[in-house]
Amino acid sequence: MSYNVNGIRSAQNKGFIDFLKSEKPDIVCLQELKAQHEQIDIEAYKAIGYGHCYWHSAMKKGYSGVAILSKIEPKCVEIGSENALFDSEGRILRADFDDFSVMSCYFPSGSSGDERQGIKIEFLRFFRHYIDVLKQNLPNLIICGDYNIAHTEIDIHNPKANKDTPGFLPQERQWLTDFLESGFVDTFRHLNPQATDQYSWWSFRANARQNNKGWRIDYINLAQNLLPKLKHAAILTHITHADHCPITIEL
Repeated sequence: MSYNVNGIRSAQNKGFIDFLKSEKPDIVCLQELKAQHEQIDIEAYKAIGYGHCYWHSAMKKGYSGVAILSKIEPKCVEIGSENALFDSEGRILRADFDDFSVMSCYFPSGSSGDERQGIKIEFLRFFRHYIDVLKQNLPNLIICGDYNIAHTEIDIHNPKANKDTPGFLPQERQWLTDFLESGFVDTFRHLNPQATDQYSWWSFRANARQNNKGWRIDYINLAQNLLPKLKHAAILTHITHADHCPITIEL
């Protein structure tokens, strides 16, 4: 499962832990924690079976941050990516298991102005190189997270009106096309090639969620050699702890 919770403490107050207890995913990738490690009740997750919890919070309080919660003990955990800027914002976390590696990633949104959009483009360049190097030693990557990019026109409610909006810019969409072509599979789209009106994020404004005016910007992208193991992929649009919803795959 991958889930941008838009503040883990807020999500917890809305029943997030009970949801995990009932859903029972083996591995959970979280984004946008908006909390420091000491502000998170790790024991509450251990109590429902997540004995292995790893957090990478941003230096800035109340901002960004990623986590991986696992029922399975990883062989190795890598916090950050050795990029000072992006590590200070808590954007990349990886757990290596026997036959695969799982990453929880939170891409910059770029929506707050030209400076942040420039940082987003810098992140995209960095991330592509980072993954190209990483997959040489770890070929079975599962890259989960909020990419803050809607890939194609069926991944956004109004593509024409948003053609100049960060998150749907041609440069960003081409980056995602190139990234997938470098050896990854968009799991939901692979199993649901024609599905429309399937989104993972909705603005808080103008009753966007009630009217399903959303964007599909959360992905679980799978190394192509793991594709034969893919059994199911879903977007849990009925789950409402945040402005995003969880996405899941079964291998």
